[in-house]
Parts: sequence; C-alpha cells; structure tokens
Amino acid sequence: MLLTDYVEAKPDVMLGKPVIRGTRITVELVMRRVSQGATVEALLEDYPHLTRAGVLGALDYAYRVVAHEELVVTEPPLPTTR
Repeated sequence: MLLTDYVEAKPDVMLGKPVIRGTRITVELVMRRVSQGATVEALLEDYPHLTRAGVLGALDYAYRVVAHEELVVTEPPLPTTR
C-alpha cells in the first residue's frame, strides 16, 4: 500500500478536506501539529486510533500536493526596499 493510500477526501467528512482514511483527523491538523514541533510519537499518543503509517501517509500526501502545485502570480511583485 502506498503512503498516499492512507488519505481520503469525502464531501460528508470534514467538509471534504483530506483526512487520514477512516478518521476525522485532517492532513491540515497533522501538518500544523508537526510544524509546532510534535513528533509522530506525540500524535500517536494524542490520537491512539491513528497508526504511524497513517500519519506518515498524511505527511506524504501534503508533500505531493505542494510538490505539484503551480505558482500563479496575479499581482506585480512588491517593490524592494534597501
């Protein structure tokens, strides 16, 4: 099973946000907690129904989304200051 197989998005679960499959734990929550310094172990402790593979799958999913997004500039760049 690929790590990304651990993530699903359904319109009737968390308003369609990507979640760890079979839970209501969003990829966004996992990313926010990790950015605040949480470890995988801490997430597993706080959410005992999660699996290590599910948490890593959420992080892998986030990486893949960001890696494939395109930057679209809709405004001129801000002037630089010296």
